[in-house]
Amino acid sequence: MAEDEWLQPVEGEMVARYERYNAKLEEIVSSSGSITDYANGYGYYGWSWDDVLDGWWFREWLPGAHDVYLFGDFNNWQRTELRLKRDWNGVGSIFLPAAMYRDRLTHGSLYKIHVHGPNGWMDRIPAYARRVVQNEETKDFAAQFWWPADPFDWQGDRPIGTPKGGLLIYESHVGMAQERAGVGTYKEFTRKILPIVKRNGYNAIQLMAIAEHPYYGSFGYHVSSFFAPASRSGTPEELKELIRKAHEMGIAVIMDLVHAHYVKNYNEGIRDLDGTDHHYSKSGDAGYQPYWDSMIFDYGKREVQHFLLSNIKYWMEEFHFDGFRFDGVTSMLYHHHGYTDFDCREKFFDAGVNTDAICYLTLANKLIHTLNPEAVTIAEDVSGMPGMCIPIEEGGVGFDYRLGMAIPDFWIKLLKDIPDEDWNIWEMWSVLTGRLPKVKTVAYAESHDQALVGDKTIAFRLMDKEMYTDMDRATENLVVERGMALHKMIRLMTISTGGQAYLNFMGNEFGHPEWIDFPREGNDWSYAHARRQWSLSTNGFLRYQLLGDFDKAMIKLIRKYKVLEDGYAWNLQMDEQNKTMVFSHGRLLFVFNWHPSASIPDYELPVQKAGKYVPILSTDEKRFGGHATVDMEGEHFSFNVEDEAGKKWPRLKIYNVARTATVFLRKR
Repeated sequence: MAEDEWLQPVEGEMVARYERYNAKLEEIVSSSGSITDYANGYGYYGWSWDDVLDGWWFREWLPGAHDVYLFGDFNNWQRTELRLKRDWNGVGSIFLPAAMYRDRLTHGSLYKIHVHGPNGWMDRIPAYARRVVQNEETKDFAAQFWWPADPFDWQGDRPIGTPKGGLLIYESHVGMAQERAGVGTYKEFTRKILPIVKRNGYNAIQLMAIAEHPYYGSFGYHVSSFFAPASRSGTPEELKELIRKAHEMGIAVIMDLVHAHYVKNYNEGIRDLDGTDHHYSKSGDAGYQPYWDSMIFDYGKREVQHFLLSNIKYWMEEFHFDGFRFDGVTSMLYHHHGYTDFDCREKFFDAGVNTDAICYLTLANKLIHTLNPEAVTIAEDVSGMPGMCIPIEEGGVGFDYRLGMAIPDFWIKLLKDIPDEDWNIWEMWSVLTGRLPKVKTVAYAESHDQALVGDKTIAFRLMDKEMYTDMDRATENLVVERGMALHKMIRLMTISTGGQAYLNFMGNEFGHPEWIDFPREGNDWSYAHARRQWSLSTNGFLRYQLLGDFDKAMIKLIRKYKVLEDGYAWNLQMDEQNKTMVFSHGRLLFVFNWHPSASIPDYELPVQKAGKYVPILSTDEKRFGGHATVDMEGEHFSFNVEDEAGKKWPRLKIYNVARTATVFLRKR
């Protein structure tokens, strides 16, 4: 980052951050040989088999506890029978010989730990538990001894390479991916949803809510057990089969990784696990995230770093995940959790910055890309922290991508507050293309949060109640007509200008009409709205199918002509009067007419190169619910216009249709 003049005044701080990371890495290498060997905590803590002694070890890090006991159905739930012996570092351990426990401690056995700490005696779930299940009658959670007789057969599968310039992500929630009212399973997702992703043309899925979480309605973001796949959707082996099958179909699998915070529950989570309030968190208010009502990790503590890094390696090695989307990075980066205006450079380097978190995130990226150089990492950071997507060796944090969070916010503002005729196309262009050259961005038109009750998706904001009454093809409705047109234009604009990758939340591509409303007391614990109605997108009588068909065609075009890999779009013309923008990607010419009514015959526009231009995709095509005003069989030949200096510039004339985007291909 030395070439960035804006950062020169804070060069000392940038160097200090790199030196802090380097010192920590050297410490890790010195003690463990490598960062990959260091991150093996999941193989040591929890349950492990000892071939020499012929039995199982159980270990847990609980430095503040007075006494710790292991108990479960294998010892008739006798709380104080099996006491853990603790070492100088607070690691408690106990050995259970197979000769005594082989018939009692079996695959599926339930267990907990009984902790006597400064806060009293409490039954807890171990931090390294690999499976946690809930008793449907009592609603109590317990860890489960998961020891299948035969290891999962990966059939030679390994994590696949993720496209670093053409990543097309289908963001998915396994539980609500099914159409029936209920919690979807890994098996259902493998059988029903993966083929949809494949048909739609996306090359990656991003899985939400994978780590165990007690409250289903948290969307998976209040994690309780970091090493346990959510049991309400099935077994660890069924999740592995989902990933193996995705790889077989050429689809990378990215995990939505929640290391920004954890659930504050005592019974289900790791809060005060050893009886102190400074175990995985800092003491007092410093360990609490008030905006999310959850706990924060102490990223500077060696054992916490070890826990989180081991968690990353666990998901990569045991489940073959191809990368991670790091949730809540802004909250991690700052002690104020990002609740400030980032209006000056100093905000990125003052006392509000959590340098421990920066160091941890850098180590995390080092570990991930050491384990798999083709893995992808994505940072959910809205602050614009310098260096997030700069390689570590250049002084950055090492993420491959950042989420373009300003883009969905802009579309909301536009649709909510500004009449169509007043849209500023220069502002639109600035927001969609406003990123640093070396910062690869995941563009998306709307977030999954907009699909939740209390907010609105783009489709819902455009068409609202008409979505329930006038989406059949035979009905003519001006609100629906406008909504359909803008829904397609916004998505095409986002994917063609917003970044080097693109993300869509499942169902949004066809304008899913329902809010997500997870089961809760206020809706009588109903699953009626915690699902996706895929049948709407295949119903030939409804316009939802037409929106879905456009998305497929758009994704196909983007992949075929490597639009995302092309980088920045080339701005050719901005016509504010006619609300028309013209830009190019390679041989493709994009023309967006945002004007609500002004269609212009023989509209003249510049092109980069002379030649014959033919339309290959238009939002106004009949097959996508348009009026077929654009002649898709038409051929447009460039002509030269001479400027005052005598230089000739190629130009083109088209029928510029209102509220329509058309992509032209220059024939070779």
